[in-house]
Amino acid sequence: MKLGTASAYCDLSASAFLGEVAAARLPAPVLLGKRDHWDRLALDAALNAIAGHEGEPDYRRKLRGRYGQAA
Repeated sequence: MKLGTASAYCDLSASAFLGEVAAARLPAPVLLGKRDHWDRLALDAALNAIAGHEGEPDYRRKLRGRYGQAA
């Protein structure tokens, strides 16, 4: 996805999104057709790591989705 879509996906302004990319908290783009694009799965993985859900088992993720953080 392009910058506008990727930043909206993360609910950030374009400048805040690029700041997170520069700080290496979000993944760098890949060049596709002479334009920068971000991979959704890479963004999801980075956001999960920031939220502390990295390596969380599937059953815990499903429970958290159903019952919230208390699960």
